[in-house]
Amino acid sequence: MKNRKPLLGALLLGGLLLGGTAQATPSGEMLGNTCSGCHGTHGVSMGPASPTIAGISKAYFVDAMKAYRAGERPATIMNRIAKGYTDEEIEAMAVFFSGMSYEPQQQKFDAALAKKGAVLHKQFCEKCHEDGGTSSEDDAGLLGGQWTPYLSYTFEDFKAGTREMPKKMKKKVEELQLKAGDEGLPALLNFYASQGK
Repeated sequence: MKNRKPLLGALLLGGLLLGGTAQATPSGEMLGNTCSGCHGTHGVSMGPASPTIAGISKAYFVDAMKAYRAGERPATIMNRIAKGYTDEEIEAMAVFFSGMSYEPQQQKFDAALAKKGAVLHKQFCEKCHEDGGTSSEDDAGLLGGQWTPYLSYTFEDFKAGTREMPKKMKKKVEELQLKAGDEGLPALLNFYASQGK
């Protein structure tokens, strides 16, 4: 009987320790693997309707997921998916994806339009979407080498008012439209497509 007390104490302590571990937030990588069906392995998308999220800034990822979860950002499925994650899990995924390398996609593009788009990007977009749109400030998304259909759908949402433009972006888009008219957006999209590697 005397020998059982230390054994029972050790088992109880072990159970408490293991129980605490079981309640911990899963790793960002494990959670991020659930995104691979649409966004590709480690966030590098292979489908034109889903953006690459590898290399996305942590702040941008968190803001996007919380906006999806709250129903403040339009989506086909992300608003439902985001509701399944806690703030801690979103943070863990943000750390994971922001630590991955961004891989711009190779796509077809019109060289003449891309040349015009390069000038427009430098004038209106480069401040927030640096390096030709392949890197970004904390509150800006990745554009250069991002799938053209995805970017086109996103701009359509902004234009239709179903997705609210950030104030800085709205001002720049209005200036872009005054300068380039209807040719501005296609030129930018071709420029971003030209940034693939």
